Order: sequence, then C-alpha cells, then structure tokens
Amino acid sequence: MDLTNLKPAKGATKKRKRIGRGEGSGRGGTSTKGHKGAQSRSGYSRKRGFEGGQMPLQRRLPKFGFTNPTRVEYKGINLDALQALAESRKLKAIDPEVLRANGLIGKNDLVKVLGRGELKGALEVKAHGFSKTAKAAIEAQGGKTETIERTA
Repeated sequence: MDLTNLKPAKGATKKRKRIGRGEGSGRGGTSTKGHKGAQSRSGYSRKRGFEGGQMPLQRRLPKFGFTNPTRVEYKGINLDALQALAESRKLKAIDPEVLRANGLIGKNDLVKVLGRGELKGALEVKAHGFSKTAKAAIEAQGGKTETIERTA
C-alpha cells in the first residue's frame, strides 16, 4: 500500500447538489428555494435570534438589572500572592508595574490588595486600593502601604 492508491471509505464522500442547472436536473426553476418570500431572494441572511416572525425570545423576556456607568472594577491580589512573588523574586517593594511584569494583572487593571494569607516580612506595597485587613497585616509586619491615585 502507498499514497497513490488511497481513497476515502465507501459512502464517506457525497456529490455536490448542483442547483439552477435546468429543469432536467430536477433542481432547476426555483433552485430548491420554494416560491417567493425573503428566503428565496439573493443576499438574504436571517437575523440572529429570528424565529420566523414570532416574537423572539430576547424580546419576550423582561428587562432587568442596572449597569452602573461609573463603576470602578479592581483586580484583587491577595497577601499570599504578594508573599509568593516577594519570595520568588526577592523583592522588598511591590507596585502595579512589578505585578504587570509578572503576569498577575493586565495592562489597564486597577489593583486592590486583599487580606487572604499572611506576610512573613516587611513589604512596601503600592496599589490603587487596600482592604482594612490587608493594610493592617502589611503594617503589622513593619511594611508600608501607599495608595496610588487612579487616572481618569
């Protein structure tokens, strides 16, 4: 056996349906599209969620909720993550640039330090926000916290 006599398994391939090639083909005339209507026209594409003229689901269901346009979204970083980073990189100061360089936050993320875990040494931490427990834990170890003003 070699590559010259390979072919698909029996029944695996089908002939293409050639439409609009005359009445004798059995698929002439309306070319399998039926008579009139939007679906028979050229360039027709059905809208997402279209249900044949029935009121679509997204319009049958009631609206609910509220999206606050002034919401500020923070990326939470816990103390145990800061401790692991400080140990692995032998750091004494941590700021958003260090977190970004180590893949813990994205380019435009605002950082809030949260209190899960514990620190083993003094760290100087700069972030856009701190929880009360995180701030207390950092300062209890002799570290410093500095809140960075976020730019609009």
